[in-house]
This record gives sequence, C-alpha cells and structure tokens, in this order.
Amino acid sequence: MKVTLNTRATRAPKFPSTFPPRYTLKNLLLSFSRIYTMEVGRLPISASQRGKLISAGYTTLASLSSLSPSDLARDLKIPESEAFEILKVASHDCRCTNCLEMLHEEQSFPCITTSCADLDNILGGGINCKEVTEIGGVPGIGKTQLGIQLSVNVQIPVDFGGLGGKALYGGAGSTNCQASVVDMSHYNELLRKELRTCQVEIQPTDILKNIFYFRICSYTEQIALINHLDKFILEHKDVKIVIIDSVTFHFRQDFEDLALRTRLLGGMALKLMNLANKYNLAVVIFNQVTTKHKEGSFQLSLALGDSWSHCCTNRVILYWNGDERNAHIDKSPSLKSASAPFSVTRKGIRNSASNHKRIKLIMPIPSGI
Repeated sequence: MKVTLNTRATRAPKFPSTFPPRYTLKNLLLSFSRIYTMEVGRLPISASQRGKLISAGYTTLASLSSLSPSDLARDLKIPESEAFEILKVASHDCRCTNCLEMLHEEQSFPCITTSCADLDNILGGGINCKEVTEIGGVPGIGKTQLGIQLSVNVQIPVDFGGLGGKALYGGAGSTNCQASVVDMSHYNELLRKELRTCQVEIQPTDILKNIFYFRICSYTEQIALINHLDKFILEHKDVKIVIIDSVTFHFRQDFEDLALRTRLLGGMALKLMNLANKYNLAVVIFNQVTTKHKEGSFQLSLALGDSWSHCCTNRVILYWNGDERNAHIDKSPSLKSASAPFSVTRKGIRNSASNHKRIKLIMPIPSGI
C-alpha cells in the first residue's frame, strides 16, 4: 500500500533583523567562555594524538594557541604534517567569531514543525535544533502524541522545508507509538515548494523504520541509554531529534537520596545539551506533574523540583483551558512568554478546533502493516 501526500510549503516565520528571537547576551557569553577553556580531550582527533598532547602538558586549547607546527612536532615526536593537522583542528574549534556571525548562525538553526501553526509561532518556528526543550503537563494532555508527531515531522524532506532526518525515541512509560505513527503518516501534510503542488509517494513502514525506539524499564537503563547516545548518533548521523518520554517516570520513586537524584538528572541534562550542540539536533524531554503545597492550598507543578527547571533551554507547559488544550512558554532565554491552543486528533497535532476537545482517540492499524 502506498500513500500519496500532497505537500504545501510553510516555512518558519522570518523575524526582523532588529529582533532576532534567539540572540541573547546569555548565549553570547556562554559561547565566548568556552573558547579557550575547552579541553583537548574533546578535540575530534585520534585517541593516540590526544594522549600525546596530554602527556606533553597540552591540556587546553589555550596551550596550543601560540605553538608552531614544528614546535608541536618536536614535543610530541610526530611528523610536522601531523602536527599541522592537529593545530588546524584546534584552531577551528577555538576560532573566535564576531557577533554578526553568531547572529547569522543562530538564525540558521533548523526547526521541526509541530504541525500546529499557532504552536510553531510561539516557539519561533518549531522545536529548535541545538537546544533541549522540556515539555510537561497532566496525563492525557497530548505529550506523547506531540512526541510522536515530532518523530514523523523530522522526516520531512529538506526540499519541502524539513530536516530529512530520523528520530530516536526513548519510551519510559507504556508508550505504544506504532498505531499513531501509521495514522499520522496517512494524513501528514508535507510542504509545497515554490507555491507548486508536489506529490510524494511514501509508505507508512518507511516512516516507522526511521524511528529508533528504545524501551526504558528502569532509571539505570535511562542513564545507560543517555550515556550510549553519543556513540549511537555517531553511527547514525541522520538522527535529528532525540525524545525522552518521560524523564520523570523512573525517578519519582525508589529514591531516598534526593541529592543523588539531582546529580544524576543534572548529569543527564548536561550530556543531552552537549549532544544537541555537537550533532546539531533537537532534544525533547517530557516531564510529568506533581502537587505542590503553597499558601494553604495544593497546586500542580512540573515534577523533579526547581533545580531541574534550570537544566533545559526551554520549558513548555501543556494545560487545559476549559475543554481546550493550550501550550505555554514558561521559560526560555530567547522566546517571550506566550500561549497557544492546539488539538490532538487522529491526524496528529493540529490547530485548535471546536470539534477537537477531550475526545478518546481510537486509531486502528491498517491491514498489511
């Protein structure tokens, strides 16, 4: 069975150059602070070359900044041509960029559409690459559906405004995404290029093959998966989004040492942030809610405490407004606080509509899949 998809172009909105959405002083200072403090152990060179550098006392990029190839070759006892290549790699990693170059780089970051125009607008075009986005909300609000939708949309071809990539989905709960992916693949609208109607033939099984699914059964498996991601993505460089659904599931119980839990979660967040920057991909972490006692009453808040809220680039809270689903930008260094309605339908995440409210979705798998 083949599925024909009509495509329509909807590029991310262009922001005026006087107000770039992701150009902040905080990000600027963070970029400058890493220039000369980066350790040579992170350079993309061979392990033997890194070992020779460290043994000779060259541990940071600053220690290599004033060396000539002949000096480095003499200290490491290697050919001068090899020393030249090492210095070339080091100079590329510590190259100082001006603010205009940083502005252009941030504006060129690709986004993954959510298939909801209103939600894309408050997100600056969609889920941004090179960032860790936390999305939290009550059960049934549509967190998993949003994650599955992003897993499908990341596969939109580059010619139609997408990334043409694959997805890695870490499911810590009872996530069963096959039926939803198949259903979304039937209805998902791609993009129309240059105002021309295009048609793409695609099979639902192709979309399923492009989603790497890891079942997470314990917090140790979750830590092991995140530790393994660097090696996995190095072997699968077409992965453009990593989704953890949810980061909370195995950390809300069986943890008497809260300080240990905080350290483990902080370490995972740091590794995911480094992963997003290193491979230019998006990381989406789903969180659950808990009750918090405040001023004589109980209020819903995202789980894992206040310290966890500082571990992600952006925080989006999904909530009910009457019978309508809404998304709110709760924290972001570059996006203004705003809310937008959305709907969860059999077709996936879509713009809010009056007939898409608190309905139970039944999505059968077509025969032959």
